[in-house]
Amino acid sequence: MVRPIKRKQIPNLQEVIKEVAWKQIAEFGAPALSLRAIARELKITAPAIYNYFPDRDALVTALIIDAFTSFGDSQLEAHDSIPAHDHAGRLKAIGMAYRKWAHTHPQRYQLLFGTPIPGYAPPTEKIFPSSARSIRALFSVVEGIRQSGKLNAGSFQPVKKEYEAHFEMWRSQIGEVHPATHFVAMLIWARVHGMVSLEIQGNLPPFGETGDALFLNELEANATQFIKE
Repeated sequence: MVRPIKRKQIPNLQEVIKEVAWKQIAEFGAPALSLRAIARELKITAPAIYNYFPDRDALVTALIIDAFTSFGDSQLEAHDSIPAHDHAGRLKAIGMAYRKWAHTHPQRYQLLFGTPIPGYAPPTEKIFPSSARSIRALFSVVEGIRQSGKLNAGSFQPVKKEYEAHFEMWRSQIGEVHPATHFVAMLIWARVHGMVSLEIQGNLPPFGETGDALFLNELEANATQFIKE
């Protein structure tokens, strides 16, 4: 009988467990994620995994937080790579980073924004800080445009009263922003996210030599619509 590998023989077991989980998701999809299957692949006992993740949902939550953190890092890096006064440049940079991250990490993108996992209820209080951080770069750009007097928000509408509590949660993570900033940032996010999601799912026909002409056109349209000359 082959003895299971002891936990101490696998350095950074928690991270290794997550790496194997991503492999499972890539091969079989998130709903098929199994702690026992991960234990079998690593040749360890199931209780060794339970020391880190007491159940599947705890592991899924950890994966979501890691994905949002990576996603947010890419957004903030793109944001900081462009001078603060170049609002259009920053909008384009974070838009391109959004698309690049999704193409580089399609399983992570789908876990964050794809079909919900049956039986899994995301614990908002644990996930919200990393999810809000992932959109902080966009809010920062739009608020910068507003403070410079160049934001064309049109006839924006305030957040519905029953959503105010959620709005306060956003403020706690992204800082104080004007309602017009929130309104425009959500419009831009919805457009960029929608196009990227359609593309990831193979439902957006590629245009142009590199297939990104539609996406680039949308980024230019956003800058033109929301930044006053």
